[in-house]
This record gives sequence, C-alpha cells and structure tokens, in this order.
Amino acid sequence: MGIAERKKRHKEEIRASILEAAWQLVVQDGWQALSVRKIAEAIEYSVPVIYDHFANKEAILLELTKQGFQKLNASLVKAQDGATSPEEQIEAMAYAYWHFAFEQGAYYQVMYGLGIPSCETVNQITELSTFSELILQPIKKLIAAGEHPETDPFLKLHTFWSMLHGLVSINMMGSEQHKEELNQMVLKDFIRGFVSGMKS
Repeated sequence: MGIAERKKRHKEEIRASILEAAWQLVVQDGWQALSVRKIAEAIEYSVPVIYDHFANKEAILLELTKQGFQKLNASLVKAQDGATSPEEQIEAMAYAYWHFAFEQGAYYQVMYGLGIPSCETVNQITELSTFSELILQPIKKLIAAGEHPETDPFLKLHTFWSMLHGLVSINMMGSEQHKEELNQMVLKDFIRGFVSGMKS
C-alpha cells in the first residue's frame, strides 16, 4: 500500500471515528447538546482535526441525518415489498415509519431536529429524495385509479408525512406515552381516511 493510500485510509478512519463519537453523544445527551469540542474530546483529537473533515457541527448532523434516512428507506422498501396493492403499501409503510421512529428514536430526532425538511433540502439530499419517491409511488397509483386524477401527489405526500410526523412528535414530546391501543386507533383512522380521500 502506497503513502497516498495509507493517508486516504487514515483520513477515512478519522472521519468514521468522528461520526461514531457524534452518534454516541447524540444517543447519550441528545442532538441539541452535540458540539465539535465534545466530539474532539471523545476521540482524543484536537478541534482543528474535526474541522479538517467537517465544516461545522451542522455538517456532522447532516451526515447522521443521511444515515437515518438510509435506515428508514430500507424499512419502507421492505414494507412496500411485502404488500401488493397501493392501499396495502401505504398502510404498511405508515406502520414501518411509526415503528422506525420509536425503535430508532435518536436517529429520528436528529432527522427532524428542525421539523420536516423543506423541498429544497429534499432535492439536495439523495436519501430524502429516495424517501419521497418511495412514498409517492403508491400515492400516484391510488390517484390514477381514483375519481380525481388531477390531485397533486406532492400535496398528498406532505399530508401523509405531516400527519405521521405529528403523531410521532406528540408521543415523543408528551410527558408520558399515550396508550398503544389509542395510537393504533389514531394511526388506523388516519390511514383509512387518507386512502379513501384519494379514491373518492
């Protein structure tokens, strides 16, 4: 292995260490408490070394956000593949999203630290675009088969996303978790209303 290859590998290892340390700090203290100084202390490097790899803390959080959406997208693909009709796919993906939010709570909070990403952010991040396309696929099929083919699928995507995120956020931010039975009833009611609204 040449000197250039060794340097490249070393740089990649440091970058991976930074992300791993950042992730552990997020899990331990929450994403709001993350700082470049804390990451530097955790990996026993100087602060300038962190800045050699990432422009700022936001760039590190962006990488963690990408990782989160990669994991969420994998869950959505699995849910979509396990269903046949667009109605079943939307339902399965809604439940997959719900389970991801609570099984990967630290990731979810990093991903949505500032609310639902804007359209501009979605267009800039491949993982977010993939997420949008996964949800849009069954939505477009339902709209095409419904009585109002002129319905805007992107509006329905944001409705779907906003309702799910809202329900998740209510549970995450509440002083105590709502009963699971109530959650399932609300989730089922939302899915039923969302699907029937596109068909009729």
